[in-house]
Amino acid sequence: MAFICLIYGSFGALSYFAFGQQTEEMITANMGAGLVKFGLCVNLFFTLPIMMNPVYEIVERRFWGGRYCLWLRWLSVLLVSLVAILVPNFADFLCLVSSGVCCALAFVLPSLFHLVVFIDKMAWGTWCSHVSGMVVCLVLEVSGTWCALEEMFSK
Repeated sequence: MAFICLIYGSFGALSYFAFGQQTEEMITANMGAGLVKFGLCVNLFFTLPIMMNPVYEIVERRFWGGRYCLWLRWLSVLLVSLVAILVPNFADFLCLVSSGVCCALAFVLPSLFHLVVFIDKMAWGTWCSHVSGMVVCLVLEVSGTWCALEEMFSK
């Protein structure tokens, strides 16, 4: 996990060093058409089914009795694609969702669940680290959401 974080951080830092103040929010927008964008398309092609699997499971369980249904999967992919194409300023919307939801899912909720489950067995220092981490993440989440909303409404 640390290696992946190091790779992503290095990619962002090197991109900023390469493009300076003209760096776009999405790093790949700075790069020209070619192999990089092709690689991103291939990546999206192979990762979308993995990300959509929980959606498929829920939709199939709800509407098809839990059995595999190809046309429901195609319909789900079509709806996601239409949202990405038709929503104006989708990057701003994605930024809002990322700052508002992903921070909570990645940092706040796991700490909160750990606090609730192990509150009786938890040492004071562990409790303080969980609560302080949650507070910092909530402040960053509110800040990121505020910035995303400002960006959306300033256009």
